[in-house]
Amino acid sequence: MQRNKSGKAGSLSLLTGSLIAAFIVASPYFFYLYEGFPESKFWETSFFGIKLSYRSINFDGVDVVAWIVFSKLIPMLLFLIWFLTCKHWWYHAILVPICMYGFQIVSTFNDDLAFTDSVDIYYMAPIILIALIFLYTVRMKIFDRIHNIDLSELERVTIKGEIKDDEPINQYSNSFEDDDDEPLFMG
Repeated sequence: MQRNKSGKAGSLSLLTGSLIAAFIVASPYFFYLYEGFPESKFWETSFFGIKLSYRSINFDGVDVVAWIVFSKLIPMLLFLIWFLTCKHWWYHAILVPICMYGFQIVSTFNDDLAFTDSVDIYYMAPIILIALIFLYTVRMKIFDRIHNIDLSELERVTIKGEIKDDEPINQYSNSFEDDDDEPLFMG
């Protein structure tokens, strides 16, 4: 019974991995889907019985809009796959380019902007700041764990580097009096 569950999980993992690999290999072909769009400024189609129409205002044609969207969407999807499958501690940094591409796609359809990619940095700044704070915190905790650093010692040091002598802690103190003040060396 247990082997059957692990076999199903293994085959599901193999299927998921195969679909992801197939998408990555086919991504250049997905990019060239823009060639299927008309060169006119107006496009009307039927999608599952729903009539859709689009009028290009800031661009020469619908194919130019499709080219811009696919040139942003395909890398964004590849970054998203990388984010979802990455096992490194820094994988949250991948969210920054994902958000950047998302803002660029939205700004492509914004009729008020004549040029895309011009104001995205103002929207990206808070996301970048939050990602940097989070990544630095994670990095610091990993570094401290690897090098066995006790961060509670930092509370005893002032900004100038002086040690506060509120309550000196002698880790080598014992209940009996020694004739010397040196700690016992244990090898």
